[in-house]
Amino acid sequence: MPSPFPGMDPYLEAPDIWPGFHTGFITFTRTALNNILPSGYVADMGERLYVAHSARGIYPDLALWEARRSPPAASEQLPPPHLADSRPRWVIPVAEEAVREVFIQIVSPPRFGRTVTVIEMLSPANKATGSEGRQQYQMKQRELLGSETHLIELDFLRRGEHTVAAPRARLDEMGTWDYLVCLHRAARPERYEIWPIHLRERLPVIRIPLSGDDPDVELALQPIFDRSYDEAPYQRILDYGEDPAPPLSVPDSEWARGLLPERGSPER
Repeated sequence: MPSPFPGMDPYLEAPDIWPGFHTGFITFTRTALNNILPSGYVADMGERLYVAHSARGIYPDLALWEARRSPPAASEQLPPPHLADSRPRWVIPVAEEAVREVFIQIVSPPRFGRTVTVIEMLSPANKATGSEGRQQYQMKQRELLGSETHLIELDFLRRGEHTVAAPRARLDEMGTWDYLVCLHRAARPERYEIWPIHLRERLPVIRIPLSGDDPDVELALQPIFDRSYDEAPYQRILDYGEDPAPPLSVPDSEWARGLLPERGSPER
């Protein structure tokens, strides 16, 4: 069953839902690209691995630690305050987890030659202020912007810091958006090509640049989204009776109510 929304489904932005959607969308993007790329190019998935230290869960599979206060055992009673004691009052465990982020790289064979284009789909960690995921992403972003590789960034998350390479101030001058696709061509470092997307719109057809004088290929994002949604159990796990996170604007919320199933628990 398809999503009730015409384009991006804001309920997929929930932190516990996003990782599966992210991986599915990237997987089906690779398939779609390999169906349209000319001879001499292939699309493959790459991954970025890093260790995240987090006291809050950016991803649901990061451990969350809960401090529980309970009376200390008799042998662990704190001494009177006037006596010196070197024992720490608090011990704070911090989760340390390996985080895997996947992306698309278009390369020219044989044997995975030069990387021509990279397609990144931003994750919550990439947009979280001060996070390891954001630092890792911005480091790679800077490397790509200074290289001969084209960079396409898909931002389907309304929450978080501005992260795509195009300057926020210049984007604000152009208009409004809920989601963004940003293309930086290696041969035109002074400009960005932008597809602003509003919640009420279908996802766009975007251009994928290749090498030299080879023409762009056109990639339709909406069919990729539809397949990502249809082949996962989102109709059974998304609760359209609750507001999405982050919440919609009042006009969009009123519009969405006309699209959504009746309020209540999701289908099980």
